Amino acid sequence: MLENLRTINILLVEDNPGDVRLTQEVLKEGRINNQLNVVMDGEEAIHYLHKTGKHTEAELPDIILLDLNLPKIDGREVLAHIKNDVNLKRIPVIVLTTSDAQTDILKMYDNHANCYITKPVDFGQFINVVKSIEDFWLTIVKLPPKN
Repeated sequence: MLENLRTINILLVEDNPGDVRLTQEVLKEGRINNQLNVVMDGEEAIHYLHKTGKHTEAELPDIILLDLNLPKIDGREVLAHIKNDVNLKRIPVIVLTTSDAQTDILKMYDNHANCYITKPVDFGQFINVVKSIEDFWLTIVKLPPKN
């Protein structure tokens, strides 16, 4: 399989520093050239996506990894915001969360999440999940072109 020649810009919206570190390490060791940008709450995610506040130089991501249980504005609202914005709605959003509640799963797909993954609590399984995301979403899937 050919490796992607362009850099994939990933936005990780995650408030757990441990999960951020693990995701950074797995993606750094991966075979896909990527730029991982991290924001720690939903409000900051919206600023990042609209290039406001301290994110005026932010590059629109190719893909978003979104936690649901975030401070300030939760991931449910962030997803709804993304998918209702004509300039953002094509960005694939992978919900990566500890919640396995059926109501969350249904609501996220109703709001056009591209994928819903429950984070495993086991360290090794979490690494496998992130590697699987990389293998599928960054290697196999054709991402939409940037505007």
